[in-house]
Amino acid sequence: MIDDLCRPMNYSRPPWPNPPPSDRDGGRLRRRRRPLRRLRPKLARPRATGSRDTRRVRRTRAGRRTPAVAEAGCGPGYMTAHLRNLGLDAFGIDLSPALIDIARKDHPDLRFEVGSMGAFDVADGELGGLLSWYSVIHIQPPELPPYFAEFRRVLASGGYLLLGFFESEGGPVLQFDHRVAPANRWPIDDLADLARKEEFVEVARMLREPLEDERFRRGHLLMRRQAAAMC
Repeated sequence: MIDDLCRPMNYSRPPWPNPPPSDRDGGRLRRRRRPLRRLRPKLARPRATGSRDTRRVRRTRAGRRTPAVAEAGCGPGYMTAHLRNLGLDAFGIDLSPALIDIARKDHPDLRFEVGSMGAFDVADGELGGLLSWYSVIHIQPPELPPYFAEFRRVLASGGYLLLGFFESEGGPVLQFDHRVAPANRWPIDDLADLARKEEFVEVARMLREPLEDERFRRGHLLMRRQAAAMC
């Protein structure tokens, strides 16, 4: 019975088996089926609103400059390239000149800079978004709060911060042997609290259990810098 419920309905055939029942009702059966034939095109074709909505978004973007988005600790730059492919004005910074060289070689049409994510070379409130994809894990816990202060400084009011990290699965901050540099697994609540102290509001969080070739649970936090209070 479950299989019958899950099987997609075929509107090109009547719901009874062949041959159809004899029409002993003087044509009323055929009349009852006419509304279904008129309804069938509406069931088969959803409302096509995408193209109109897309044109509206493009007109809006054309009339104003979209704030830049930065990847902090971009490494070889593949996530920066992903942001660009999403239509964002993205650039990346990393402390490692070797990784920046790789990023520039693999993505010559993007901007990459050698620098610290604790000291961006941008004006206050210049960025619309900031991605820290498994980069804060390399900062030791006592040194991490100033980085969140810098994230707040460079983000515009209402700008978004997305963090990716290894989660400690209910334990305290734990150090482990990362292949790039010593790294830490963080409790998701602790990172959220650090961001809240710098006027970030949590929008969403996600925890993902490790796959077969992964060691640790993954955590993601989407935070938003509080909008400036209206006078």
